[in-house]
Amino acid sequence: MITVYQIAFATPEYDESVALRYEVLRKPLGLEYSTEQLSAEWSDIHLAAFDAWGKMIGILLLTPLNEQEVKMRQVAVAPEQQGRGVGAALVAASEDTARSLNFNKMTLHARETAVQFYLRLGYQIAGNQFKEVSIPHFKMAKRL
Repeated sequence: MITVYQIAFATPEYDESVALRYEVLRKPLGLEYSTEQLSAEWSDIHLAAFDAWGKMIGILLLTPLNEQEVKMRQVAVAPEQQGRGVGAALVAASEDTARSLNFNKMTLHARETAVQFYLRLGYQIAGNQFKEVSIPHFKMAKRL
């Protein structure tokens, strides 16, 4: 069973989410989070996935870009939970949250290795490949 709900910035759950994102997204690339990067997340929407025992197993952030568009970013699922529906549950919850806040477009920068995952969920590639944090990405989008 996967439960997804919003967590607050600067709480123990937020700290847990930063640790999970670091392990999945940054550490493999030899990167750290700067204080400025983390401080800028105070206004983001933080959605976390938890297993039946209350352990955080996934996280994503939503950053409003304007009144109609929100950007999904920092999507991370614990390695031992990948391929078990956690990412899809997070994306579905993020789309529901975005719709409830009257956004009608979701965008994201997908790592090349995640493009097929997002295509299966109805996202479309919206531009050429580019490098971000030293690896190939594609901008993707979906109407909500």
